[in-house]
Amino acid sequence: MSGSQELSDSIQVTVDTEYLEEQSVPEDDRFVFAYHIRIRNLGDQGATLRSRHWFITDGDNEVQEVKGDGVVGEQPTIEPGETYRYSSGAVLATRVGSMRGYYVMEADDGTLFHASIPVFTLAIPHALN
Repeated sequence: MSGSQELSDSIQVTVDTEYLEEQSVPEDDRFVFAYHIRIRNLGDQGATLRSRHWFITDGDNEVQEVKGDGVVGEQPTIEPGETYRYSSGAVLATRVGSMRGYYVMEADDGTLFHASIPVFTLAIPHALN
């Protein structure tokens, strides 16, 4: 397992979020958020993103699980030292929520491993102040 853990540690995922006020309808409990992901390969071999697995939790502690192949219709290969970026979105029924998950990656040598997506908060402006 240590080889797999080393591979997991070689992928760094960072996230920025934004509230999309123009697409949201608060009176209908519809809060739309965008998230912008950066996946950096810090390892010494390429890695292909095969699938994603998200846990989206709203402010009422309702959890939605989302799984699927690739991201935004792609299964990118990220070479050592490279960064892959994409943006996507989520719709919540509450003003605040969070997301976390992992990507299933395949190293150039065929090893499958998980790259963790750290938990991040989705919140309308000033909701947490």
